[in-house]
Amino acid sequence: MVIALKKRNKAYRRAFYTGLAGALLLGWANGAVGIIGSENNPANLMYGAVFAVGLIGALISRFRPRGMARTLFAVALVQVLIPVFALLVWPAKASWGDAGVIGVFVINFIFASIFVVSALLFRRASVS
Repeated sequence: MVIALKKRNKAYRRAFYTGLAGALLLGWANGAVGIIGSENNPANLMYGAVFAVGLIGALISRFRPRGMARTLFAVALVQVLIPVFALLVWPAKASWGDAGVIGVFVINFIFASIFVVSALLFRRASVS
């Protein structure tokens, strides 16, 4: 994997590391304190879909820049839809914690923006 990254252009490497950093930060934040309420809130399990979409999309696209751009856009969309789904399915049961509903949406948009930046960098790598 490291050898394959060295052969890629600078935009591809930046895109890859940006997406990887976003995924690692998401996993760390979700596992440590939870994004929707506490780490014990079952709604936080839905964030596994973000990782699943990213992994499946990367494998299907064979890590090619254009496919990775589409994958990261899909990952960002899933990231944004998770709190919407949690709000619709568990409106009373979901503990939104100290951040509240608005805070959870802001946190999700921050993570989604990281994935969008990665997708845009992959798109740039596909044309250069």
